[in-house]
Amino acid sequence: MKTFPKPLGAEEEQYYLQKYQQGDPEAKDLLIEKNLRLVAHIVKKYQHLDDDPEDLISIGTIGLIKAVSTYDQSKGSRLATYAARCIDNELLMFLRSKKKSSKEISLYEPIGTDKEGNELNLLDVIEHNTLSVTDKVNLKQDIEKLYEVLEKTLTPREKMVIELRYGLYNQKEKTQREIAEMLGISRSYVSRIEKNALAKLRKLLE
Repeated sequence: MKTFPKPLGAEEEQYYLQKYQQGDPEAKDLLIEKNLRLVAHIVKKYQHLDDDPEDLISIGTIGLIKAVSTYDQSKGSRLATYAARCIDNELLMFLRSKKKSSKEISLYEPIGTDKEGNELNLLDVIEHNTLSVTDKVNLKQDIEKLYEVLEKTLTPREKMVIELRYGLYNQKEKTQREIAEMLGISRSYVSRIEKNALAKLRKLLE
């Protein structure tokens, strides 16, 4: 794995946390950069898996970005302690979603919620549209293909944006602005990622 910068000392970390809380975006970038070694350390726990370590580092870095964005000093824990949990959670969520998508898609699998907040599954959609048995089978196959293509075709960041935007794996749909805030990037960049990801999927599914 690549060499990462040394972490900040306690006083330096406190200084840049205060700068970030005062609205300095460069302080946020530095806090993320100086904790990348923590991401690499946690990724080592998963090095026995088939996944590319660079992909896992990308996923772990998303967890680190979330940690820096939501860290609350008043809770008493160090940033590294809190970030380690966020990084681990992000990696576990990614691995669980990957494992889930590799299985056969069930007609009872949740795919989101209706306008009233009630959970919807594939069967609800099928019954609502009164499809024939043949159409039901074809729809199920199309969804299975979509999940398969999603895993094999998209980069980890593209996959995450598509999952969040369209509420895949029973997640709540999010706006581009919400995703931008989560990942610490601009809304226009999220839009470009989404557009490129959809173009890849559309090309392979046609």
